Amino acid sequence: MTVAMPALLDDYESMTVEDAILMCRDLVEDPDFPTVQKWRDAGGKVVGHFQVYFPEEIAHAAGMLPFKVRGAPVEARQGESHFGSYLCSILKTSLELALSGRVVLDMFVSHPICDSARNLAAVFGRNFDYPCEILYLPQNANSAHASTYLRGEYARLTREVEAVAGRSITPEQLRVSLGVFNENRRLLRELYEIKRETPWLLSVDKAYCLVAVGGMITREEHNQLLAWAIPHIRAGSATPQDRMRLVFAGGFCEQPPLDLLHTIAQFSYVVDDDLLIGLRWITEDVPVGEDPLADLAESYLDRSSYSPVQHDLRKPKEKMLLEQIKASNAGAAIITAAKMCEPGLDEIVAYTKALDDEGIPYFVSEFEERMTNFDSLQIQLETFIENLLFA
Repeated sequence: MTVAMPALLDDYESMTVEDAILMCRDLVEDPDFPTVQKWRDAGGKVVGHFQVYFPEEIAHAAGMLPFKVRGAPVEARQGESHFGSYLCSILKTSLELALSGRVVLDMFVSHPICDSARNLAAVFGRNFDYPCEILYLPQNANSAHASTYLRGEYARLTREVEAVAGRSITPEQLRVSLGVFNENRRLLRELYEIKRETPWLLSVDKAYCLVAVGGMITREEHNQLLAWAIPHIRAGSATPQDRMRLVFAGGFCEQPPLDLLHTIAQFSYVVDDDLLIGLRWITEDVPVGEDPLADLAESYLDRSSYSPVQHDLRKPKEKMLLEQIKASNAGAAIITAAKMCEPGLDEIVAYTKALDDEGIPYFVSEFEERMTNFDSLQIQLETFIENLLFA
């Protein structure tokens, strides 16, 4: 018998859309993740998955809550002792959430996206009794066998999830989950369409809250929230201002503080970005056929975005960034990376060269999830934008 699970969000339909977004912000910034705790209190099980991409449909089909582990602005008192000081913050704070009991999981999955993250599952496994798995996404996405290999990895992951959930996952259940997530992808595309076409109606920090909350609630609830919020946002009364249109690149793994995004929004319109790209990785509907795991694997490879942690010769990152800037009619870019992030810092070199070659202006910075002072960034960014607008 299926147990009815509680709604994880408050009654936002009685709120204004601004208040609903503020509610989402509170949830996103709360390091105790109350929606996850509420799910567990009702008897539900949780799969925590580390950045960047995870096939959440598999956990969803098993009746588990897929929770996007993306660190938090907390002091990693215990997490620090498990990693070198020269490593990025998100590894330490993600572990801290579990060690401190702020988040209790039934399973943890990570990916070898970089030299640091490849050890994260092993560190979790030494400290917790629940299964801690590594999902090996294809290193050579251009191989003729990449899809077959990935389908096999998804099948292995499915067996591990079934063991934790205590139930089998049928192809029909996976097809239902694909339908739910296809609807979510459609709604997220519509949300980003608002950012590109009418960015004065939805700032980058507010859009982030609406996207990020999806990583800590059921996808059905996220669909309901977005379906309710999008028409309200489109009906907003804000008027366009003379602001620079920017693309933000560098938020694919560790996430910048919301106050940093709010600072950027004071002087510009961020019309596209790679924030939480894992939740938007598959850019089209996943076909729902006889073999849903194969459909999901093919979509990861062929209907997907790009990232510094996936190497696909069909999607050269510099070219993809330039296309992103052109498609969103942006006049400049913010190129950033988390401190100590080797993939992100490497990409700054490639991105800035490509932008220089095309004569596209850009602003370079670094961030850390626990940043609290943005005065210097604000002055530098304001100067950069004013020079572009009034040169």
